[in-house]
Amino acid sequence: MTISIKEVTDKRGLRRFVHFPNELYKGNKYYVPQIESMDMDTLTPAKNKAFEVCEGKYWLAMDDKGKVVGRIAGIINHKYNKKVGQKICRFGWIDFIESQEVASALLAKVEEYAENQGMDVVEGPVGFLEFDVAGVLVEGYDQIPTAYGKYNYPYYEPMILKEGYVKSTDFVEYRITVPDDISRYIRLSKVIGERYGLKEAKYSGKKELVRKYVDGIFDVMNKCYSPLHGFSELSPAQCDDLKNQFIGNLNLEFISVIVDNNDKVVGFGITLPSLSLALQKAKGHLFPFGFIHILHALRKNDTIDALLIAILPEYQDKGVNALIVSKIGQGMQKNGIKYVESTRELEDNHNVQNIWGRFEHHLHKRARVYIKQL
Repeated sequence: MTISIKEVTDKRGLRRFVHFPNELYKGNKYYVPQIESMDMDTLTPAKNKAFEVCEGKYWLAMDDKGKVVGRIAGIINHKYNKKVGQKICRFGWIDFIESQEVASALLAKVEEYAENQGMDVVEGPVGFLEFDVAGVLVEGYDQIPTAYGKYNYPYYEPMILKEGYVKSTDFVEYRITVPDDISRYIRLSKVIGERYGLKEAKYSGKKELVRKYVDGIFDVMNKCYSPLHGFSELSPAQCDDLKNQFIGNLNLEFISVIVDNNDKVVGFGITLPSLSLALQKAKGHLFPFGFIHILHALRKNDTIDALLIAILPEYQDKGVNALIVSKIGQGMQKNGIKYVESTRELEDNHNVQNIWGRFEHHLHKRARVYIKQL
């Protein structure tokens, strides 16, 4: 098979780029298709504020009959590189048929791009920002990923390793069983709240939540996530992108915002009903019926995905997470939620893992990021 690598330079090419994994995994019962229109927006500079600090190119691998057999993105996050003092080129959105020749050609193209841009290291799969899908699945091939994870075939890792890449870091995912009795956390939340002058924020709806607390939530996020691998501080425009992406789907019973006596945000937890099965039914498209499956999943579900949780450093290790668990836990019990999916978190993020450690839980998925010195 003769492989050619073609750069994506127009909208038609981008559609093929976005659609390829939905074709590659067609019929796979564990694969969760992403909404293609949303992926198009993410990869379009005019529609993604990440391009304030990033640049990128996309390539398709084609066989001798013109069929797409692989894809990859090359990304440089200049803000993150400046922060860590390294010249890193990221690769992301990597998918390919079971062919070492295809994998090699894709990674070689990113390495060529990296060298041309003066980079010293290639690392991935990683997206533009921390909130893009990262990692190659290496454990949990018999599990359905969250809407914010990604499924891939087992052959990905050995083929990437064969190209000279080694492990950089892992993301892990836990499945947590919701306890029948959360009264302990309700009592503890009252004690901790009184001790440190903290309470659950008051808001009557999503609009008031956004108006009063969203800026504080992003401020806490930037401060707490700054030390994490791959994270660069979010700009106001990037925060707006995330706000527009998630706010419409939020159920206020699954959100906790903790404030001090001055109504300043000191911590938060954001969870969302699982959309994995709904996205499988949608098959990559919101219309004509995909949005109906998503709306149904938001209203009736037995699983929620834990998207974001953060507590300011000065309040960590003081039991403040009990306030978050108390609020969201009551919402889960009211709505019949039985399980929580932790979504991908860094393997050494012990602050978050300590929260799950108090509940019945098990690690059931692991995804890996690789690195190669040029």
